[in-house]
Amino acid sequence: MSASRWAVLASVVLALSAFFYFDLNQLLTLANVKREQSELEQLLLSHPVEFVGVFFGIYVVATALSLPGAATLLTLAAGALFGLGWGTVFVSFASSIGATLAMVIARWLFQEHVQSRFKTQLEYINRGIARDGVFYLLTLRLVPVFPFFAVNLAMAVTRMKVWQFYLVSQIGMLAGTMVFVNAGTELGRIASLGDVVSNGLITSFVLLGLFPLVAKWLVGWLKAQRVYRGFQRPTKFDCDLVVIGAGSGGLVAALIAATVKARVTLIEKNKMGGDCLNTGCVPSKALIRSARHAFDLRHGSQLGFSDLEPDVDFQAVMARVQRVISTIEPNDSPERYRGLGVDVELGLGEILTPWEVSVNDKVLTTRNIIIATGAEPLVPPIENIEQVDFLTSDTLWKLQQLPERAIVLGGGPIGTELTQAFSRLGSQVTQVELMPALLSREDPEFSDMVKRQLESEGARVLTGHRATSVSMSGPTKSLVVVDGDGEQSLVDFDQLIIAVGRQANVSGFGLEVLGVELNPNGTVAVDDFLRTNFPNVYAIGDVAGPYQFTHTASHMAWYATVNALFGSFKKFRVDYSVIPWATFCTPEVARVGINEREAQAEGIDYDVASYSVADLDRAIADDQAYGLVKVLVASGSDRILGVTIAAQHAADLISEFVLAMKHGIGLNKILGTIHIYPTFAEMNKFAASEWRKSNKPEWALAIAERYHRWRRVGLRFGDH
Repeated sequence: MSASRWAVLASVVLALSAFFYFDLNQLLTLANVKREQSELEQLLLSHPVEFVGVFFGIYVVATALSLPGAATLLTLAAGALFGLGWGTVFVSFASSIGATLAMVIARWLFQEHVQSRFKTQLEYINRGIARDGVFYLLTLRLVPVFPFFAVNLAMAVTRMKVWQFYLVSQIGMLAGTMVFVNAGTELGRIASLGDVVSNGLITSFVLLGLFPLVAKWLVGWLKAQRVYRGFQRPTKFDCDLVVIGAGSGGLVAALIAATVKARVTLIEKNKMGGDCLNTGCVPSKALIRSARHAFDLRHGSQLGFSDLEPDVDFQAVMARVQRVISTIEPNDSPERYRGLGVDVELGLGEILTPWEVSVNDKVLTTRNIIIATGAEPLVPPIENIEQVDFLTSDTLWKLQQLPERAIVLGGGPIGTELTQAFSRLGSQVTQVELMPALLSREDPEFSDMVKRQLESEGARVLTGHRATSVSMSGPTKSLVVVDGDGEQSLVDFDQLIIAVGRQANVSGFGLEVLGVELNPNGTVAVDDFLRTNFPNVYAIGDVAGPYQFTHTASHMAWYATVNALFGSFKKFRVDYSVIPWATFCTPEVARVGINEREAQAEGIDYDVASYSVADLDRAIADDQAYGLVKVLVASGSDRILGVTIAAQHAADLISEFVLAMKHGIGLNKILGTIHIYPTFAEMNKFAASEWRKSNKPEWALAIAERYHRWRRVGLRFGDH
């Protein structure tokens, strides 16, 4: 906290201390107000303007400092002195201005620290305030059960706009102000504050406070009716739920619905299992495993064998990829899901109305729909690209001949994995990335580590290069790239592989006709409950974002399915607070939470604990002694904000930190947990140990040193 903030805080504390030290609170009692009423009325008659100004100023200061009981007594006094009309006007404006000042002062003093210290915990609250803060505050202002000063302080640490706070306070406190001012007009009849605020009156205020929530529900209901206008709701339904898309999200949604005995139909136009099984996670990891074996053969001398140049049978490699898919495929098959109680339809599903979906020449009526149509590779606008038979992560798996020269366009996770795999299998690979670094979401040391590894294996990595066009000169195909200085160059290739990202599948199945809203990036717009602008139509996974991972699609599926089937009783907001991911190159790079770059961008105070995998016994024994564990914790605490690991098995090792973050476990407890020796998992404990070393209590160690010295030289008798 800056010196100016400390000065203001000290001034506020000093003012409050003086208020109690000099017993000024004795002036703000009901008996004193009644006793001084006649004298105050004389002052008002003789100096009306000055009296009103002083009274108004005292009221503003009292509420700004949150002096206990001051607002209530001053409001009663206003009724006695000014009457109901003018008393209400003066108090309404003075109380709102004072409350806003209290909020602004508290915000200036504490908001920055609280928001940075509890960023993760406040993320959900900040979203709620941005969306429904006006309703929340209005409810609190209408119900006098909630202390107004506490409301001021609570709102101070949120991101509610000051003008919104003032305006809502002005409106919300008006009813309570009128009650107390009106009571003040009959001050002589009031013996205690209980005569003003009866149980019946409090109940009335509580009911009044519920009005904004009821109004919000009514607005939502009316909005839904407007969205549904023009559609005829069926009188009965064939299904409780129709899921469009049988990828990871759709499969989990259908399984959950069937498990709770709902009638669910799952529709898939291509292959069950979606991208993950057929063109994404599974085949790419199978390819990476074969490529790693080729790499190990070339480096056998490191383990006491001769280095061998592998004889790569690329057709056999791709055949193995298909065998892996076939082995896993029965887990996602129509037969299995039908056996679990899911009605499976293989065909194109088309949404006709919010309650009707056509498939295979029949129309299903359903209470709810979940869209889980995934995403497809994005093809950038490159001149003449249509002249070459380029491949994407979807079409790559038809390749039967290893290209001698390959270009991988894209430096994200998919592009980086494919670059290393094809390079290890024997292709001369050039990777082209527009951003200045590979894996641009990660901290620089991890991006650099991966780039160095790729280049050490023979790949050429061009970061900061933009692909502009494809050039054809006879049989030679070239990609024209431009660097950051505008320098143009040609990169020859036999095969171009595009991996620059994925775009949501939102067309061809009725969303346009229905009028489902999309985000600017092309994904389906959903709320915190995963509902589209049609409350009974949900979207999950890659088609909705914000994360395009298999595990997040499954995660979202639970929320969407439960909300669709049981939302009338209880709805659950989707939780993105702890989302891990990994890039399966060598070294693997896995992350959960924020990294240092993001912490700096968001102004979060943090400490860093790092451990080099080069020092890990098991990594040395396995000849994999490279990588880094980097943990961000809240400054002065062991609370984990984020972790990045670059190492063999990083995607598995990150799970300990995912669990810790999800359940509020700090580095101290990880340090105190026994890890088997020798394992890679020890690196997590050693990272916690590095944090402990940097945060050791020097004062306690100094005392311990003096104690041991005293024990060595100062003790003569009874020393055992």
